[in-house]
Amino acid sequence: MTNIDYTFNTDFSGVLGEDYDLLKHICPTAIEMSHLVGATLKGFQQSNTRSESPCLNIVELGCGTGITTLSLLSACEGIALTAIDNEPTMLNQAKHSLLDYVKSKQLSLVENDALSALSALPDNSVDVIASAYTLHNFLNDYRNEVIEQCYRVLAPGGLFINGDRYGLDDISAHTVLIQKEVGQYFKVLKELNRIDLLEHWIVHLFSDESQNHSMRESEAVQQMTRCGFNSIVLQDRSDVSALLTAYK
Repeated sequence: MTNIDYTFNTDFSGVLGEDYDLLKHICPTAIEMSHLVGATLKGFQQSNTRSESPCLNIVELGCGTGITTLSLLSACEGIALTAIDNEPTMLNQAKHSLLDYVKSKQLSLVENDALSALSALPDNSVDVIASAYTLHNFLNDYRNEVIEQCYRVLAPGGLFINGDRYGLDDISAHTVLIQKEVGQYFKVLKELNRIDLLEHWIVHLFSDESQNHSMRESEAVQQMTRCGFNSIVLQDRSDVSALLTAYK
């Protein structure tokens, strides 16, 4: 019998977290999605007339090194952003790069997992929940609990924004896109002379695509609907990624 080691690190607590900024080379779409999340927030703020307070209360799930965090902060003035991540390696990078926003009290960085952090918030207390490339890392059952908590803590009329890996329902077409993605990993990491990272990204991709992690587009919309969200829109698709918005 072959002994299989299931302990290979597929999260961002180690080398992937230390070199996460290479993502802009490996997967440029991820950066585009972060910008789209910020632009969507800006549109929401401009059209928001339901709140007497001019300051939007925003929670970001999985801020990582702060790529999407910066996009959110740059898109809007007069927001209070709480950014949550459970990986200290990446959170420390965010603290360093976004120190001015922390000092100005616009940004609070919280080391915690998404479900625990959301569970501690009061009902109807958040205007916007934003995220990019975080939810697809969650196991399906955990993700469902997170989405349920997102619905609970959002104020009526509040917005959920997520730029992420939403797999195509057409498995054959989706497989072609994954093959293209793997080819990009090899091309970029060879050119950057970072073959040491290749194994880690490939293993992480296997985790992303596993049955207990992957988010198929129609299943994701159905999950949001079951949790109570409405006006759910999946748009701006680029390969395996898309932007999902929904309202409470």
